[in-house]
Amino acid sequence: MTPISALLIVVTLFASVTGQLVLKYAMESDLRSRRFAVYFSAGVAAMALAFFVTLGLLQHFDLSYLFPIQGLSVVIISLLAALLLREKLTARLLVGAALISAGVILVSLS
Repeated sequence: MTPISALLIVVTLFASVTGQLVLKYAMESDLRSRRFAVYFSAGVAAMALAFFVTLGLLQHFDLSYLFPIQGLSVVIISLLAALLLREKLTARLLVGAALISAGVILVSLS
């Protein structure tokens, strides 16, 4: 894996996580408000960026390698949702996040 590929994977994860969090924030506001339009647009733009960068990465990596790495977004989103959106972290969620992380490590070692 080249440094540029690693950077693009990080960009994809960051854009996907940002998009999900911003969309969640948008959906908590009035659908006719300016705040909703701004955050919704930003969330869609971030998700689109993640989608198109992922398509580019699929040209260079097997899906069986790339998809588990993107599974880290579930872990990152859960932690950031607890920090930024004040969502509750349960023991079950933490165990699941640990299992996902372990799976990503196993896949990346193969």
